[in-house]
Amino acid sequence: MERWKERMARFMIGRYGMDQLSKMVNYISFALLILTLFTHSMLLYILAVGGIVYSYYRAFSRNISKRYSENQAYLKVKYDVLKRFNQWKMRIKDSKTHRIFKCPSCSQKIRVPRGKGKILIKCPKCRIEFTRKS
Repeated sequence: MERWKERMARFMIGRYGMDQLSKMVNYISFALLILTLFTHSMLLYILAVGGIVYSYYRAFSRNISKRYSENQAYLKVKYDVLKRFNQWKMRIKDSKTHRIFKCPSCSQKIRVPRGKGKILIKCPKCRIEFTRKS
């Protein structure tokens, strides 16, 4: 068993290995394979096998800089999606206690507490004052 591990370690020297993008492609591919069991769709099967082949191609690749830049692009998209989701989640959670208004001049979003009646709001960006009901 140790001999196999040593051979694999020697084989992987200078290769990229698994990263977050490869792992995500593997997870999606395995989910598609499981879905294929129920739907018997040849298209899903081909996509799943193609995804697995692509993720292992990335893992065994010697072009480390290219694979790194692909992974960074994936991480940027993932970060942007998670950021928007978390903002949406916080806005829903916060909507019970606060309201958000847009400044009529500069469109800056301003968060004010709910239930205070008519209030005078001063934009922190452009210093315009406007009245709204909270």
